[in-house]
Amino acid sequence: MDWIELLEDATGRFAATVAAPADASAPVASCPGWSVADLVAHLGEVHQWSAHAVLAGTPDGVAGPGPTGPDDLAQWYAGHAAHLLDVLRDAGPDGPAWTFGPGPHVASWWGRRQVHETTVHTWDAESALGTPSPIDPVLAWDGVDEVATMFYPRQVRLGRTTALPGRLRLIPTDLDVDPIELGAGEAVEVTGTAEELLLLLWQRHRVDDDRATALLAHPITP
Repeated sequence: MDWIELLEDATGRFAATVAAPADASAPVASCPGWSVADLVAHLGEVHQWSAHAVLAGTPDGVAGPGPTGPDDLAQWYAGHAAHLLDVLRDAGPDGPAWTFGPGPHVASWWGRRQVHETTVHTWDAESALGTPSPIDPVLAWDGVDEVATMFYPRQVRLGRTTALPGRLRLIPTDLDVDPIELGAGEAVEVTGTAEELLLLLWQRHRVDDDRATALLAHPITP
């Protein structure tokens, strides 16, 4: 995938979603306790941290001041998104970078990570302000793979959750691909669109299956 192009599209869509006259004080149900303004500040700070990870090769980046008011949200965010895009373009996909996942430790890792971060938070913002737009199935399925191969193992490694006491077997209904599995033991199959499965792993969708719900109650993602 062309992560630069995808990130440019995703950040542009997020900025357009939160631009005035969007209600900056609207609650974001999928991020309890956050308003749209909080969501914008979070994503802009994450972009700043990601750019630092590429430029300096360390995780100790500190975000600058947040947006000063509701009318400044989209412009403030777009500036930090543009800076991240410039950093990733200058580094090139194979440029060295600090990452918090398994190798390769290169700039394109952050391109992929920030595409998925922005995509999910755009869904959050659109849900808070109206109706979310569909997530491309291929992109959503790559996000499912990211959770299974990077986030879930990291959560276990850091002691944030125990290994799942069962095996989640995720099967998309809108793609002809092999299932993705998390955990070990007896399999619990969950079907749905790739978007639904991605949002399920990020605690933004629910299923009517008690066994699956019990497994998904574990903090698979941060």
